[in-house]
Amino acid sequence: MIDTQNIIQAAAHDTGLADFGNSDVREALDVLVNACNTEARLSDAGEQRVAAAFSGYLANRIAVTSYLSRHPELLQRPIEKPTFVFGLPRTGTTLAINLLNADVSRRCLLRWESQTPVPPALSGQLNSDSRYEACKAQTEMALKYVPHIAAIHFEEADSPTECQFAMAPSFSAQIFDSQFHIPSYRKWLFNASYLPAMQFHKQLLQVLQENNSGQWTLKNPWHPLYLQDLITVYPDAQLIMTHRDPVEVVGSACSLVNAVRHMYSDDVRTDEIANSLLETFDLMIARQRAFRREHGSNAIYDVRYVDLVKDPIETMKKLYTHFEKPFTPTVQSAMAATLANNPKNKHGKHEYSLSHFGLSELQIRSRYSEYCAEFGL
Repeated sequence: MIDTQNIIQAAAHDTGLADFGNSDVREALDVLVNACNTEARLSDAGEQRVAAAFSGYLANRIAVTSYLSRHPELLQRPIEKPTFVFGLPRTGTTLAINLLNADVSRRCLLRWESQTPVPPALSGQLNSDSRYEACKAQTEMALKYVPHIAAIHFEEADSPTECQFAMAPSFSAQIFDSQFHIPSYRKWLFNASYLPAMQFHKQLLQVLQENNSGQWTLKNPWHPLYLQDLITVYPDAQLIMTHRDPVEVVGSACSLVNAVRHMYSDDVRTDEIANSLLETFDLMIARQRAFRREHGSNAIYDVRYVDLVKDPIETMKKLYTHFEKPFTPTVQSAMAATLANNPKNKHGKHEYSLSHFGLSELQIRSRYSEYCAEFGL
């Protein structure tokens, strides 16, 4: 059994500190731990991994809170016009963020930073910090021992990562529902305020930009779940939503979740994966519609996966024009180099099947016909 108090004690031991800030964290952690214990059917090894991960997230939160207590001036430094890329998972958010990351005027949350954010890297050392080197060794191990996951989704140590890892230390993040079968946590998450998690998200960015600044450009497929809380914290945010044929989205996403859950459980059920993802996708689509109704049709800039793949440079040009940001020859050249260095299927081809999860193409097309019509999918 995972024990919340043991997680708190382990994080305190690792940091030598105890203050993890907002009291909402304890409620979220309690709900998550209870769901893992009663619903996730964790293996012994999975239980150990989960407990270690949770204490690690909490230790990072404590470290950030402590750093800000010693450097409160960082909380006064603005985050202006942050760009958020989101959409149903497997819709091209990774390709989009990697292209945007090629623009040196932008600042992304890097994989290694999400794991060990404090202290923030010294100026110019985002790609040479010792923590980057440690994460690089870790990613090389992943390529060796779990190549099937790398073929589905892979990040270099200094690649942009999902900014839900900036929310995970608040234990209000969709990543947990992907990793484990925890329907009670999903129900709680869908009805909770994401505001505390987004507030910590901003504090983390304010720490990380101390020595390495730029226009924050972030991605997390699951942002449609809480767009209102996002713009409450970041009122001038630039929002980009990617779209892809749901038949491909659902099959690919189910396959990824299936691969990940086997790392934690020996009893992974495909029907549970399909049902939970469809429920989540329904809510994501509904909430982004509601957001557009409230804030206007231009509140979110839309990018179709087929356009992004067919002509990524032209798609980026249009995006830059929309947000009135210069698309210089230097930016274009850097993006072209990123494409050349990261060809499709670089780490293997991802094979998946809807039928493996008890689903059919006809079923998915019927369920998401209105969404497809809206965005020409």
